[in-house]
Amino acid sequence: MQGKLVIIGTPIGNIEDITLRALKVLKEVDLILSEDTRRTLKLLNYYSISKPIDSFNEHSSDKKKEKILEKLKKGEEIAYVSDAGMPVISDPGTDLVRMCYENNIEVDAIPGPSAVLTALAVSGYYGNRFTFLGFMPRDKKRRRLLRKINEENDLIDLFIFFESPERLVKTLKDILSIIGDVEVFIAREMTKKFQEFFKGFVSEAIEYFGEGVKGEITVILNTSKIRE
Repeated sequence: MQGKLVIIGTPIGNIEDITLRALKVLKEVDLILSEDTRRTLKLLNYYSISKPIDSFNEHSSDKKKEKILEKLKKGEEIAYVSDAGMPVISDPGTDLVRMCYENNIEVDAIPGPSAVLTALAVSGYYGNRFTFLGFMPRDKKRRRLLRKINEENDLIDLFIFFESPERLVKTLKDILSIIGDVEVFIAREMTKKFQEFFKGFVSEAIEYFGEGVKGEITVILNTSKIRE
């Protein structure tokens, strides 16, 4: 009998933001795969879950993938979690899911927190149509992407992306020069102790965050609203 891969959403910040079903399955599976075992162990220890755990990330070898596949074919149930939020959203879990489908192995999902949808929910923007860009690329690739957004935003006017605190202001300045002084919503450290939301125009955000910023950041651009 074939095994099963279960994709499990985990908290994006507050460790108590996990479902009862996720905890139940984590206690029952034969193996837990995670992007960063150190972060996942904090979650497991908090809920007194003791299970074999191994890493799976973008650097995992084909040999490791073959070993995981072998376990699944033997009937083992394996859970995969990302560092935070729903797996496969800007993390390497996609390779595991594809591998399972290619080998007729069952895949299941336990939904959980998402930084993208959490930010959108508190932004005040309608969430029926948006584009998620993942992690914003650096330098020339970033400016190339912003020019493409500026040229092709007739149908979609909300763009959501992740950005590092070190590059936030640089990205905002590129947005200002390429797209203009559009409205922006910036969520920092969501669900954590120092959670912060900023909503205003890009020029205001540059001034607000100009002296430095820390933490995990999700940005929503509203290109339909621009200050002349």
